[in-house]
Amino acid sequence: MDAHDPQGRPAGGQSPNPWWLRSVIGLIFLTALASIWTTNTWLTERFSENTRVRSELRLALYTGNLLSELQRTAVVPLLLARDPALIGALQSNDFSTTSARLMAAQKEIGAASIRLLDASGRTVGATDRYQLGTNNVQAPYYVEALRSRDTVFSVSNQGSGAYEFTYSRAIVADGKTLGVIVVGADLTRLERSWAGISDAVAVTDSAGDIILATEPRWRGLTMPEALAVRSAPSAIQRAFQVTADWTSMPADAYLQGRAVMRSESRIPFRGWRMISFTTYASIRERVNAVLALEIMGFAILLAGTFYVMSRRARRQSAAYMRESADLRALNARLTREIAERERVQKELRVAEQTVQQSSKLAALGEMSAGVSHELNQPLAAMKTYLAGARLLLQRGRSEEALSSFQRIDDLIERMGAITRQLKSYARKGGEAVEPVDLRASVSNALTMMEPQLRTRPIRVNRNFPRGKVMVLADRIRLEQVIINLLRNAVDAVKDRREATIDIMVEVGSHAYVSVRDNGPGVSDLEKLFEPFWTTKKPGEGTGLGLAISSSIVADFGGRLTAHNETEGGAVFQVELPLHRPGQPREALAAE
Repeated sequence: MDAHDPQGRPAGGQSPNPWWLRSVIGLIFLTALASIWTTNTWLTERFSENTRVRSELRLALYTGNLLSELQRTAVVPLLLARDPALIGALQSNDFSTTSARLMAAQKEIGAASIRLLDASGRTVGATDRYQLGTNNVQAPYYVEALRSRDTVFSVSNQGSGAYEFTYSRAIVADGKTLGVIVVGADLTRLERSWAGISDAVAVTDSAGDIILATEPRWRGLTMPEALAVRSAPSAIQRAFQVTADWTSMPADAYLQGRAVMRSESRIPFRGWRMISFTTYASIRERVNAVLALEIMGFAILLAGTFYVMSRRARRQSAAYMRESADLRALNARLTREIAERERVQKELRVAEQTVQQSSKLAALGEMSAGVSHELNQPLAAMKTYLAGARLLLQRGRSEEALSSFQRIDDLIERMGAITRQLKSYARKGGEAVEPVDLRASVSNALTMMEPQLRTRPIRVNRNFPRGKVMVLADRIRLEQVIINLLRNAVDAVKDRREATIDIMVEVGSHAYVSVRDNGPGVSDLEKLFEPFWTTKKPGEGTGLGLAISSSIVADFGGRLTAHNETEGGAVFQVELPLHRPGQPREALAAE
């Protein structure tokens, strides 16, 4: 019996996918896209304006605090210049109690420093006793105080990006200049309070030079020069790097071609200006939270629509099933017979292969897992270089793209070397060794890990000796050990806001390579080097990395150890015998 009418529709008279349901789904998709786009644009503009207002309010507060500190300090030289005790000390040249008096005054007023200079410019009293006896005859605060006979303000560059802000005034008695009192303003205290927020704040003088900044490397530079400094891994400077580094993915904070919001305010003091930079990260997070709720609402609506469609499909399926009962029964019998035959064949194959394959399964499993584990890093690096080469070719920079292809070729050579070396994991000894510079192996491993380290905000601190550190090892396998330790460290600090990895090369009776992270540490040190034991989630690790690394280091006559730091984090240390020309390897291993 045919279950269709002459027009090809089911017997129920309804098409499987009525046009109005498809139209509803399309309308929901279009409405969702329009709503998400509108919401994203409106909320981005609103939250950006709120962030700008907060930034301007903070600038006004910081400007007020700065002026208040300067005005409070400006009164101190006038008061101290009239102090009878200081005038008497200058007249009698008796300064035995002067420094103690200045220290007491410093505690009361909270100044950074106070110095008393005699008429020759020599420091005769100071809150910092190391300043006693120094000659300041050419210092601006001394020369200008003598010229003006009033309280003068001076800014002195102390070198290394440090500035000293001082108020000075001449001490005059009976028409004679006896000396100069110099009071330092504690503006670095304001810098420390500014550094507690996510903004970067800088103060420039009338010449445009930065004299105060939450980024220490900015001091002494102009603002364009400061923005070119990208070595310090701060949140603000990483935002500046968004548009400069083509290998980095665009950050969530990147909005409308800008990574940071710049605000500027004029300080009514000697032409100073205050500039702040605020990242858009908080704006993007808040907008994404609202968009996530909106998307979830549309997803629920679509789920309801699909539920209605599924009910219609079930009713149509029931009609088809009733009309083809005989065919379903036949299919069921055939399915049972096929399943029974496959079960019998599978049991037979298992019985035949159990004895022959039982001794090989472990080795084959470990080898395949080892191949996957050791080749994962070069494959990830090749993917990064291919993406970079594609961008370079699109931009017409073919010569630079050839450099990326050369790196890919080097990685292919490295993968071939890795596959040739995998057989060494199973044997106890390591005969194919040669003198290797341990520093060079660590540097090569860091170069191999560079694409992964660049995608995360991780600070890598290196500490290498100046001279060569020679050990007897296979260079490829030694680099594999270091790369595995670095990958474990990167995984350990992935949830840390200030992720740090320290790698050190030390020389003593043996050569040592230490990899330290500030992650949560190792939960079970006793099972750490057992095969197939891992703390990672399923699919993220095989549990073979440390077991293979320990075997490789043992082949070189060394050992791999691990321990947890008391302040947090784990330390993995590779200990290898030093290579001494003319001494047999057995003797080195015995040490």
